[in-house]
Amino acid sequence: MTVQRSSRRGLVSAALGAAVAFRNTSTALAQKASLSAAGKPIEAVARDEDFWFHVRDAFTIDRTLINLNNGGVSPAPRIVQDTEIRYLEMQNMNPTYYMWRILDPGVETCRRRLAQCFGCDPEEIAITRNASEALEIVQFGLDLKAGDEVITTNQDYPRMITSWQQRERRDGIVLKQLKFPVPVPGGLDFLYNLVKDAITPKTKVIHICQITNRTGQIFPVKEICKLGRQRGIEVIIDGAHAFCQFPFKHEDLDCDYYGTSLHKWLLAPIGTGMLYVRKSKIGKIWPMMGADEPLSNDIRKFEQIGTHPASQRNAIAEAMNFHESIGVERKAARLRYLRARWTDQVRDLPNAQLLTSDDPAQSCGIGLLGVKGVDASKLVGYLNTKRIWTTAFVSPGEYQGIRITPNVYTTVEEVDYFAKVVREVVKAGAIPG
Repeated sequence: MTVQRSSRRGLVSAALGAAVAFRNTSTALAQKASLSAAGKPIEAVARDEDFWFHVRDAFTIDRTLINLNNGGVSPAPRIVQDTEIRYLEMQNMNPTYYMWRILDPGVETCRRRLAQCFGCDPEEIAITRNASEALEIVQFGLDLKAGDEVITTNQDYPRMITSWQQRERRDGIVLKQLKFPVPVPGGLDFLYNLVKDAITPKTKVIHICQITNRTGQIFPVKEICKLGRQRGIEVIIDGAHAFCQFPFKHEDLDCDYYGTSLHKWLLAPIGTGMLYVRKSKIGKIWPMMGADEPLSNDIRKFEQIGTHPASQRNAIAEAMNFHESIGVERKAARLRYLRARWTDQVRDLPNAQLLTSDDPAQSCGIGLLGVKGVDASKLVGYLNTKRIWTTAFVSPGEYQGIRITPNVYTTVEEVDYFAKVVREVVKAGAIPG
């Protein structure tokens, strides 16, 4: 019996040691990659496959499937997974003690780190479960009356449009969805004027994406926020695809409300998001779930959802470490490089329709590709048979295409193979078989 106990202790010690080594290796790889890029021009790092080898080795993805749909949900690196699992095990040792007494206070560190990244006061950051929840807090929390107008576009996120449509039915507000062609003719000025010209004396809210989830079109957020402030109009920014995909700070937007997912480009645990509300605006937004009156001007009133997954929230801090070890400038340069690599291989083909701007001020890693005469949804199905995972967007009477969203772990070979398969379809003007 003594020998058996000793053997079990040895096995447990070995397993724990292996787990620690596994986590340390994951962290070291990202740090090693960062050190190898020190002093190199950003454009050179974007093409440095040795650098990105160390980054992608920190992930546990299935390499038999080429994932080009990171815009939906991105996988977290193994160090973030390990951290979440460690906290999950801890909270299950005695939930009411470890979750409420030990883990919950850790959210303040995550709040501080996110605020530092966004460039704002920690007292303006609430941690949510996704961008939809963050934005709906503001959408449903604003006092609006029958006849008040809300301006958005038909390319905003469907759930956010659905939320405004519910307020139409319930409160009698008026939703105005603006249409614009893709890629946008006239660029940022066109989009600014599109919004400006739609404003009427009844306009109370402007709701726009910082970068759309369909074509990856970036909007002139700061200019629109300034316009709204001048006219006494609330402006809500959907940053689900922007935060940590490319570099910016709050001062570059000067917005009052901003909602984003953290499980996309930050690579945080699935089911994490962030809401920014300017401190002077917190008191006027009703939380979706009831909060005590003393919290009326406290950003934490938006986190009053009852029992919540502390393990997911606290692991955000490790995702911040991983993100910063790469550097957002390097990340953006890499994503733009990967997008240019596949678009350059199909650009000159007669049936190809590149529906995303090449202007770096208007786009980053997201690209939408249409093929004349080919149904986008059927093309997605065909790509699935080739072990390429992506998604389709169809706007009847306007455009249709497949959205391509690589990430930092995506290889050049994967992008080139995707381009090869798509070239065959584009040249034929039809799906083979």
